[in-house]
Amino acid sequence: MPDSQHNVHETIQAYRRRRERIGPIALGGLAVLLLAAGIVLIVVWLTSENPPSIAGLFASETPTPTITPRPPTITPSLTLTQPPTETATPPGPTTYIVEEGDTLWSIAAEFEVDLLLLMSLNNIADPGAISIGDELIIPAPGTERWTPTPLPETLLPGMEIIYIVEPGDTLLGIAAEFNSTVGAIAEASGIEPDDILGTGQRLIVPVNIVTPTPTPTGGTPTPTQTMIP
Repeated sequence: MPDSQHNVHETIQAYRRRRERIGPIALGGLAVLLLAAGIVLIVVWLTSENPPSIAGLFASETPTPTITPRPPTITPSLTLTQPPTETATPPGPTTYIVEEGDTLWSIAAEFEVDLLLLMSLNNIADPGAISIGDELIIPAPGTERWTPTPLPETLLPGMEIIYIVEPGDTLLGIAAEFNSTVGAIAEASGIEPDDILGTGQRLIVPVNIVTPTPTPTGGTPTPTQTMIP
């Protein structure tokens, strides 16, 4: 081998040996520097006022939860149902106990009712025939007395009418008024000939079945009544 090549080879070998020796030394120096830097950081950390926790140094970052907005839940409001409107019930008949000094006229005036209606409801024929302690039916305010339908001027024989008994009426008087008989009225009305009539009672009267008898001047006027069809 020529000397020049031998020298080059020796030089390369020497460089390699130096690099092999320097490598570990450089690594060792770097390790010493890192160790020194770590010691300095630890000292600074320990001497600071609010040292971070050790767990916090090595803890991984906790992801922030993502809040998904939800549409608000709408609760339906309650609809209040209005109570039904109460219809006022008209007052009905009341009762009254006759006291000392009462008369049928004074009671009718006190309650503002028609005297004949008061007599009709209580089946009173004589307005003076009331006694202390009697119980009377007082009609509701505004009650009107029954008004009969006028009869035609000509009533055929045997025609039947409905007659409402008035205070003081008797079967004999009704029969005479309509040219009838007590027996015919009682049979048509389903009563006995000697029954006592009550004010407001409904009778069926066959009219013009007997020959009328002359009546004295100033006799009782003929009442108006409802005909049976």
